Amino acid sequence: MSDTRQKIMRVLNGETIVPPPLWLMRQAGRYLPEYRETRSKLASFLDLCYSPDHAVEVTLQPIRRYGFDAAILFSDILVIPDALGRNVHFLEGHGPQMDAIDEDGIRLLNGAGVLTHLRPVFEAVRRLRIELPKETTLLGFCGAPWTVATYMIAGQGTADQAPARLFAYKHPETFEHLLMFLADISAEYLVAQIDAGADALQIFDSWAGVLGEKEFEAFAVKPVARMIASVKSRRPEARIIAFAKGAGYLLKDYRRNTQADAIGLDWSVPLRFAAELQKEGPVQGNLDPMRVVAGGRALDDGIDDILQTLGNGPLIFNLGHGITPQADPDRVKALVERVHGWRG
Repeated sequence: MSDTRQKIMRVLNGETIVPPPLWLMRQAGRYLPEYRETRSKLASFLDLCYSPDHAVEVTLQPIRRYGFDAAILFSDILVIPDALGRNVHFLEGHGPQMDAIDEDGIRLLNGAGVLTHLRPVFEAVRRLRIELPKETTLLGFCGAPWTVATYMIAGQGTADQAPARLFAYKHPETFEHLLMFLADISAEYLVAQIDAGADALQIFDSWAGVLGEKEFEAFAVKPVARMIASVKSRRPEARIIAFAKGAGYLLKDYRRNTQADAIGLDWSVPLRFAAELQKEGPVQGNLDPMRVVAGGRALDDGIDDILQTLGNGPLIFNLGHGITPQADPDRVKALVERVHGWRG
């Protein structure tokens, strides 16, 4: 059960806290020298994800350095297709690669061994909840079915996810089966993370922004709603943040239709629109990661605009997407100090 003193859990329950709590997507990553040192000890990125010792270490590194209000489990959204036997691997300079799946492969998918394959992840969650300060929220996560499916169909990331969109149009029933299969196995994965000690969860739909209106409802909203309903039917206390990057105006009904406790906002969401969304419940975001790279006035102004517009409502301060490798750790420190120093 989450510690009631955790600021992020209080916000997820609808409370306004001044200054707002904060964490950063990809806060444990390549911008930190200590991460690069740890990563250099392992042969592959997935080795890091599946080594509880190392996954715990890199998750804790930004907490030690900055005192964020949440730690997010170090893992990857593609551990699900890896657990499904899709030969996931990461090529330097090319990103994730895997065996592309076709109609026959989708029909043969079987989730029987997935949670067993992911036991090292749950072990990392258990250790983290013991080692983290009680007031620090531990976030578990997974990828949304649409985003995970795009990689499975193409075998890699593509600029506009055309392979998955085309597959969905040509094979609608098979594609829906894939999305619902991923929704169900991902819900099992999230429940297992809660049971291992995660306080709250985030669902990443990183490629939601390439979808049209009807496709967004069918491919992004419906599967995520199914996941959240499944998790909450078994763990009613679970608090879930849904992040649909690039969804823009389609976020208007996203919270209500998915039943997410909070919605994550990317940096392209206008703050006036974000304020409207906040009237219905907590929001998270949405500083442009490039402002952290730029530093100085660009960083200060971006922080101040968000705080002045959203800081007097339920807000978790975050970036609008993951922090980039070229970010200067000292500028991250300046961000944390400015947010923590705000008094409304």
